[in-house]
Amino acid sequence: MTFISLGFLTGLSLILAIGAQNIFVIEQGLKKQHIFLVCLVCSISDLILIFLGIFLFHYFIQYFNPTIELIFNILLIIFLIHFIHSKIKSFNSKVNFNNEVQDISKLNIFLKTLGFTYLNPHVYSDTVFFLGNFSKNFVLNQKILFGLGASIASFLFFFIIGYLSKYLSNYAQSDKVWKIINIFIISFMSLLTIFVILETVN
Repeated sequence: MTFISLGFLTGLSLILAIGAQNIFVIEQGLKKQHIFLVCLVCSISDLILIFLGIFLFHYFIQYFNPTIELIFNILLIIFLIHFIHSKIKSFNSKVNFNNEVQDISKLNIFLKTLGFTYLNPHVYSDTVFFLGNFSKNFVLNQKILFGLGASIASFLFFFIIGYLSKYLSNYAQSDKVWKIINIFIISFMSLLTIFVILETVN
């Protein structure tokens, strides 16, 4: 598997989780309100945070002794297990797409999108902490490819769910579709957890 593919699949697994930001994008698609702006803001924000995390771990790697690295790996494993557990726990939960979204200006939509993005702690744990920590042992060009793959996943995901929810609203609101998505998330993240555990043990 190439590093850009690994980044793509890893980023996609994280971003596919049903959260406030994704639901907001889908709602905007269903309401046909400034979809391009919303998708663009979410995508660029992810790109910035992904590379912030990657280079944060890259340039401060000299401060990571074996004990610090072990602590980060343990925290990463705990995060992954918690993430998988939460996905399994909410597997049969219904997703509410019926929140009212009023017809508001581009500025208000822009600010609201920033709020859903930068005020969401999961955005930082997924992009800055998880992707940065996961790629900390890659060499620089591998980190860049990994980050590009994760960023491409974000761009594709946000624009796809934004515009699919506009044209295929019945499918976008299907619980069955989200269950299939969650099965993929749980499976891939479980494989990543095993990889990190083996890396930590070795």
